[in-house]
Amino acid sequence: MKITHLRCHLMQAGAPPHTGWTATGRSALEGNRNWLFVTVHTDAGVVGTGEGSGWPRVVAHAVADLEHLLVGEDPHDIERLGQKLRVAMMGHGQTGTVGGGALAAIDTALWDIKGQALSTSVANLLGGTVRRQVPYYTHAADADTALAAVARGVRAVKVGGTAGIVERAHAIRAAVGDNIDLMVDLHGPPWLQAADAVAVGRALEPLNLLFLEEAVAPDNLDGWRRVRDQVALPLAAGERLSTLAEMRPFIEERLLDVLQPDTGRFGGLTQMRKLAGWAEAHGLTIAPHSGSLGPVAEFAAVHLMSAIPNALMLERMEPDWAGRAEVTTTALVAHDGQLGVPAGPGLGVQIDEAFVAAHPSVRNAGLPAGGWNAGTAAETVYLQPRVQRTALTRTTAPKSMRTSVKGSDD
Repeated sequence: MKITHLRCHLMQAGAPPHTGWTATGRSALEGNRNWLFVTVHTDAGVVGTGEGSGWPRVVAHAVADLEHLLVGEDPHDIERLGQKLRVAMMGHGQTGTVGGGALAAIDTALWDIKGQALSTSVANLLGGTVRRQVPYYTHAADADTALAAVARGVRAVKVGGTAGIVERAHAIRAAVGDNIDLMVDLHGPPWLQAADAVAVGRALEPLNLLFLEEAVAPDNLDGWRRVRDQVALPLAAGERLSTLAEMRPFIEERLLDVLQPDTGRFGGLTQMRKLAGWAEAHGLTIAPHSGSLGPVAEFAAVHLMSAIPNALMLERMEPDWAGRAEVTTTALVAHDGQLGVPAGPGLGVQIDEAFVAAHPSVRNAGLPAGGWNAGTAAETVYLQPRVQRTALTRTTAPKSMRTSVKGSDD
């Protein structure tokens, strides 16, 4: 079997109706979300499907530039081909998330081909099934959306952003009780300074979070060391990284308890399986990022999570854009906060190329709203110390605000 050609299928995807990243539930995905699917074709008629993120609109060009290096190759040689592509890219600098996204799309498609050719699932190829149901969590901006998720059977929710985050997290914990896992995501922009992150983390300690995510920027290693030393919560990060080398300090310095590689930008299942083994040796768990990804990457993540012993849970946008269900010819089955692992050959998913083509990419870059200090949004700074710090760690709404809300309800 030989590879004959690759095809990129880039589309404009709609935003989820609700996320936990902001107090309003809205996000920068509105108008800026792209999904890139890559199909690898062979002379045997077997077609593998993968997905690449890390700026999909740019990743598509990277995949097209790499195609000639794969034509005529045996798709079963996944590790060798990954090494070949990595070497081909290194002249342009470190891999980065664009290169990681291109590798992920191609690598995932190659695993899909191998599974189909051998009539077995990717989970079996990765080592066999440890679990047949993969737990997932979803987003909640406030107590009401958290309760709605719990009513659907979800057993873990995540709230995010920095505006009123401590207050919102406390409200959600009070609403859902102690038997539902709760996570908090502090990612920027603007990123918190370490002192602010520590203050927020300490204010969240009574909630017994499953993890505190992206407390400071991924490139702020000194900040991570301060948070690690001063906050008594499990820490999570990794979605913005694309190589094992970038993960190294977080693992070897024990800066994280939970690693969150993105299935579409961390180089593919080959590298993610290596990361899982490395994490296991250090007593760490894997909880793949999936906030902006399409359905093919989610299928790949479920296969991986099924096959590794240290899987924690998978992020899932639920509900997501209604068109998501039309992108693929099959869908994962969700029940009581868990996703069933596909048993068919390969990944068990194919895209509807006509539907994807009917939603061409328009835009894939944008700015989030909110999060900056009042009156400074136009500065769009990457890192910003917070002012009015009393509000940053407040656990309940001020009395004046509660009175106003009560009066409006009357």
